[in-house]
Amino acid sequence: MSKEFDEKTSEQLLEEYGRTGDQRIKQEIVLRYVYLIKSIAIQFRGVYASFAQVEDIVNESIIVLMNAVDKYKPEKNAKFETFISKRLRGLIIDIARKQDWVPRNIRKELKEIDDATKILYDKLGRYPTDQETADYLNINIDKYIKLLARSNIYNLISLDYFLSEQAGEQNIESLVSHDMLPEQRMEQQELQKVLKEGIMQLKKNEQIVLSLYYRKELKMKEIAEVMQLSKPRISQIHARALCKLRVYIEKNYTLGGTDDVSGVL
Repeated sequence: MSKEFDEKTSEQLLEEYGRTGDQRIKQEIVLRYVYLIKSIAIQFRGVYASFAQVEDIVNESIIVLMNAVDKYKPEKNAKFETFISKRLRGLIIDIARKQDWVPRNIRKELKEIDDATKILYDKLGRYPTDQETADYLNINIDKYIKLLARSNIYNLISLDYFLSEQAGEQNIESLVSHDMLPEQRMEQQELQKVLKEGIMQLKKNEQIVLSLYYRKELKMKEIAEVMQLSKPRISQIHARALCKLRVYIEKNYTLGGTDDVSGVL
């Protein structure tokens, strides 16, 4: 990093780069956020480990970061960390989807859980408990919990991809941009409304885990320490929460004039 910029915050550099387009400033910004690239690459390593190395993802992500610096608008976008994190996750999601990384047997198991959850949700008028879903699938609760844990990263990818597709460049919690078309603004407002309603229906511990993971950006191990639970237990809570949100969004959000979002999730 250049000593010339030591006294300036990253926010100040982003604003200055927006005004001047000085490539030295852009280089400094990129260097300051390499840590975030590495952190996200490691966090999602389970997604691409079978077909790519961490270094490959980091190299691809640097290109995304450089482009993001050019496109970032402080007056319109969320914090730069959030802005770039979303783009980096999107890169990994796109790579994973192209590779069709989820094994067929796991995909089949996850579809069975999803289908059972939707059927029971309609029947009960609420999210089914783990025991109710396990009974419906005619498996013991221990096997169900293991299947749910295996779905953790897949649920994360699916939900994140769905929200990214529908929310565009805006952070889910941010205000809707004024330069959006009226119909786009309405769709995004509806997505935000449905997502918030879905989160409110989650159990308290599920809401806490999602908040710590997405807003505070803590790792599973750190969340486990905060909540004084085991890491596998946190992963289980996380997977269940994401599964519930996906079901709720499918049931309550209309995508492009149709109720079918199976092609996105």
